[in-house]
Amino acid sequence: MAPWRVVNEIAQGRRTLGAGVGWFSGLALTRRPEVLREVAGYAMQAHITAADGRAGVARSGVKPTANSSVMICMDPPRYAFAGLPAAEHVKAFRVLVSVFAVADTRRRETYCKGACDRVHRRAG
Repeated sequence: MAPWRVVNEIAQGRRTLGAGVGWFSGLALTRRPEVLREVAGYAMQAHITAADGRAGVARSGVKPTANSSVMICMDPPRYAFAGLPAAEHVKAFRVLVSVFAVADTRRRETYCKGACDRVHRRAG
C-alpha cells in the first residue's frame, strides 16, 4: 500500500495509528527511511506549527524527550527523520503521522470548511 494512503487514512480517522504502525513495521528496514522522508514531506506541506507538534507528540504515544518528538517541536521543525537510527524509525513514524493528522485536521477545519472532503471523495 502507498504511504500517502496510509497516512491520509490515519489523519482522517479511517485507520488507527496502531494499524498504520503495523503497516510501517512490516516494511523492509531498507524501505523505512524512504517512507519517513515521504511522510516528513507531507508534514512540511501541512505547514505544521509548534502547537501542532506538541499536540501530535501527545497523540503519538511517544515520549516528549524522544529524538523524533524533540525534532518536530523545534522552531522551525527538523525533518531529518530518515537519518535516525533504525531502532527509532517506528517512533519517528508515529510522531510524523500524528503531527500531520493534527495539522491536516486544522487545515481542513480552517481552510476547507468541508470542501476538502467533497473534493477528496470525487478524486478518490
